[in-house]
Amino acid sequence: MSEETLYRRLRAFRDTFREGFGSESEEVRWPEISQGQILMMMSSKARHQRVAHRLRTALEPQLAAGLALYVETDLEDPGLGILRVPDLAVVNADFEPTAADAMPPHDCHCIIEVVSRSNPANDYEGKLRDYPAMGIPHYLIVDPRDGTAVHYWAPTTRTGAPTYDNQQHYTFGDTVTVGDWKIDTSGLPRYDDEAPQ
Repeated sequence: MSEETLYRRLRAFRDTFREGFGSESEEVRWPEISQGQILMMMSSKARHQRVAHRLRTALEPQLAAGLALYVETDLEDPGLGILRVPDLAVVNADFEPTAADAMPPHDCHCIIEVVSRSNPANDYEGKLRDYPAMGIPHYLIVDPRDGTAVHYWAPTTRTGAPTYDNQQHYTFGDTVTVGDWKIDTSGLPRYDDEAPQ
């Protein structure tokens, strides 16, 4: 069975599963698909959303005409068998959705993920594998657990596996540069130790 055939079966099951169970659940978000598996994601908590909102507020006014900032929208590459739901995505405003009403990766300029306490490996491992494979030019991970951020750019496969050629590490308080955009992280809140995300 090809990667795309398996993906389409998982995609159909995901949509059926979501309609039958997840739409009434406040705890379950749209599942993601990667490496032939459906990945269940928990709904974002308030602290996670607060960080994402501040990032959106900082970034959106800087976008040139023709670009838009999407929040938690399906991003899929059926040929690679990948469907992700990024926290924030800078995309061409006039992109044509895929047949499954998702964003195609070739219209995406930047992905920003806010790390949750419950599953940090999803952002640092799974998505760090999938986003360069999809050709996403810039990937920014913002981690309120320890007040850090990492910007990855220039996707490549020259090492034999999809990765990014470059990375830059930041701490909250720094101004992060992503392409033509600058994000001041000094106002980003960190998670409280007492409240898991």
